[in-house]
Amino acid sequence: MFDFLSAKFEDLFYKIKNKGKLSPKDLDQAFREIKLALLEADVNFKVVKDLLEKIKQKAVGDRITESLTPYQQVVKIVNDEITRILGSSTAKVNLAAKPPTVIMMVGLQGTGKTSAVVKLANYLKNEKNKTVSVVAADTYRPAAVDQLKDMSEAIGVQVYWEKTKDPVQISKRGVQKFRKQGSDLVIIDTAGRLHIDKPMMQEIASIKKSVNPHQVFLVLDAMTGQEAVNIAQTFNAQVEFDGIILTKLDSDTRGGAALSVYYVVRKPIKFISTGEKISDFALFHPDRIASRILGMGDLLTLVENAEKTIDEEKAKKFEQRIRKNELNFEDFVEQIKSLKKMGSLQQVFSMLPKAGKNKMLKDINVDDSQLKPVEAIIGSMTKEERRKPHIINGSRKKRIARGSGTSVAAVNKLLKQFSNTKKMLRQFSGMDQEADFPFHKMK
Repeated sequence: MFDFLSAKFEDLFYKIKNKGKLSPKDLDQAFREIKLALLEADVNFKVVKDLLEKIKQKAVGDRITESLTPYQQVVKIVNDEITRILGSSTAKVNLAAKPPTVIMMVGLQGTGKTSAVVKLANYLKNEKNKTVSVVAADTYRPAAVDQLKDMSEAIGVQVYWEKTKDPVQISKRGVQKFRKQGSDLVIIDTAGRLHIDKPMMQEIASIKKSVNPHQVFLVLDAMTGQEAVNIAQTFNAQVEFDGIILTKLDSDTRGGAALSVYYVVRKPIKFISTGEKISDFALFHPDRIASRILGMGDLLTLVENAEKTIDEEKAKKFEQRIRKNELNFEDFVEQIKSLKKMGSLQQVFSMLPKAGKNKMLKDINVDDSQLKPVEAIIGSMTKEERRKPHIINGSRKKRIARGSGTSVAAVNKLLKQFSNTKKMLRQFSGMDQEADFPFHKMK
């Protein structure tokens, strides 16, 4: 997610940091690079223009060229402005005073709308401790109801459906049923289309009028770039919605949709879908996303995810071993298993800072497909070798390679990755991030 933009900003900030003081010419060059990076990422041109104007105004106002820490100030200004463009604050689900809260989901076919319905239901059920029910009002797409039923059953959520083809009546009767049952929230999955048409909008408007939902969420595919903005504008003009769920952020998207849609339609992105698993779904935090775009990671989200999946006592012992530089391959395997519970390793490592001194992250292979041979290599080591990796010499490497069905080159690669990981973790355990990004201290 946002790898393209992140790489561009990392390179830019690295150049600025190495210059010390910045001349007006240096700033102009930096602004040009920011502009090109955003346009290449398919960010709406109006957004790019506004963002650059605000950054330039602040840069001149803060007299960056006379500052002793221009790097810090440039990073802070860009971070603040991208956060503003993304929506500034986290937009949460507003619950009705008298349940059930009715949420209507709309969007085009192929955006992952039905999956988003189930992911939202799962999030509200577990994170908010609410009773959630779903209404299957997509009567057009083949197997849409069956897909929704199967996915909802897997998370313990009840689905209302009918054989009738009238989505308005299905929605109305479904809400009535779950209101009587005492559900806290009811989510309606409406039908998508391959393109926006008049009958589609009329149907959605009729459902909205019939059930009077408390909130309407538009599901957008992040891969569609600026087209997502056009879709959002059309939906908002025809059937006003309250928030956006952005899907497929685990894909090779350049971030144009996320950076454009709020500015253009003034509707907040409320949730993001970052993978295929039902749990790959989270609140959209503009400040955290801005931080990730600028290569500074998202340690808050990483900590929140860790708190849900990692045993606290084990984590404390692990931290102590890092500080004492006693990390070994047994710890390595244990932590890999814990990290996998938090999502793909790529997702986890994408939340770590990459800017400046942490460029060593780029040398660490975090492809999940590599884990099986890694575990095989470690499994072929003796207990002493796992606990004292430094004793692994040439003959030991050959034996380990034979036992794991790999090669000496693969063993060498793992040993190098392990060494880099030890350095990185030790660095993070005592890293003072304020030294590079003291945002809360700078006004």
